[in-house]
Amino acid sequence: MKSLRIKDTLLVGFTLFSMFFGAGNLIFPPGIAAQAGTMTWFAVLGLAISAVGLPVLGVVAVARSGGLDRLGSRVHPAFAKGFTIVAYLAIGPCLAIPRTASTSFEMAVPPFVGADAPISLFRLIYSLVFFALALLIALRPEKLTDRLGKIFCPILVALIVITFAACLLNPLDGYGAPALRWDSPVKAVAAGFLDGYQTMDTIAALAFGIVIALNIQARGVTESGAVVKETVRAGLIAGAMLLAVYSMLAHIGALSGGAVPNPSDGTQALTNVVPLLFGSLGSVILAAIFVIACFNVCVGLISSCGEYFHGLCPRLSYRSWAILFALVSMLLANAGLTQILTFSVPVLNIIYPVAIVLILLSFAHRWIESHSAVYPAAILCTGIASVLLELQRLTKLPILASLSALPLADLNLGWVVPALVGVVIGLFLPARKIA
Repeated sequence: MKSLRIKDTLLVGFTLFSMFFGAGNLIFPPGIAAQAGTMTWFAVLGLAISAVGLPVLGVVAVARSGGLDRLGSRVHPAFAKGFTIVAYLAIGPCLAIPRTASTSFEMAVPPFVGADAPISLFRLIYSLVFFALALLIALRPEKLTDRLGKIFCPILVALIVITFAACLLNPLDGYGAPALRWDSPVKAVAAGFLDGYQTMDTIAALAFGIVIALNIQARGVTESGAVVKETVRAGLIAGAMLLAVYSMLAHIGALSGGAVPNPSDGTQALTNVVPLLFGSLGSVILAAIFVIACFNVCVGLISSCGEYFHGLCPRLSYRSWAILFALVSMLLANAGLTQILTFSVPVLNIIYPVAIVLILLSFAHRWIESHSAVYPAAILCTGIASVLLELQRLTKLPILASLSALPLADLNLGWVVPALVGVVIGLFLPARKIA
């Protein structure tokens, strides 16, 4: 069984890291740390579980099961198609792709133009150029390792390491006091875990396998077992890199919160501290980090969504799907970052628990494959609980008030016990062998 050379394995891992590491990965670690203050490393533990561990498990789960469609079919064929479409739309043109342009624009343009500049016009021009270049590279998805892994990933990591090193060589005032949401170790871990949803990487992990497999096959590894093995290796490399970079960004953000208390988000936390370290050059470094990271993810997402929807509806070519997603994303990006983030929170609070349970069940498959009802029962209970809990959070309807009594509901993890109840119910329902 042919395997990749170590150099190529590392390059594929770098490529997957580049596809993961974008807008949310830059915003949330420093934002979490700026608010968590002295509880930063407890918060990073929670973030590492949801934004590193689960994405790596997602890559492995999809690789081992033969694709997201096949994994979802263990619940039901209709669920497989519906959930996969929702997942790709969430990480694609509806949320994540527009966010790459909106976030990078906020760091690359407004800091360098006057207060009276026509920001809306600049945003439109920026998004046109950003998506045109991303589309140009995404039209050759099998070449992403040569472009993202060899070129953009090393530049991005180098810039982040330089910023982190500056914090070590020129330390600021230290970490600040934690905000109320983060003022105990348990609360900090839970809050870090929940904010990790916003990176969208667990959902993305379920989708990136298509493009990573193409890049592995383009390097001469075609046997299915070998492709799975190399995909798992790429996931582990990407996970290790994510953890290292998150830790650096968290330290930077925690120092930012200590130097300039109460930043509004991770973007503000970085904007506060980097110029303190580098002066006027800091804004340029920060802009470069955001543009490269967001560009890498945009290319990866356009490629992944294009490949999936071309397979789903081959009447439209991959090129046509990629162009369509780039155009739709460009239009949504001009709505602005705040609107995109506001819409993304409830959507991800519903989708993420379902994705987490599906991934975890896949690792118990050898023990539950003769209990086919476990998958649909667990997913149904998780989905219902997630929807109702999110409705309660958004509407405060009295009829939903009793949901606050669910275990872990005070940590916004009220779906966990319903998921376990679903597993138990499934074990006692009539069984048949599943895929």
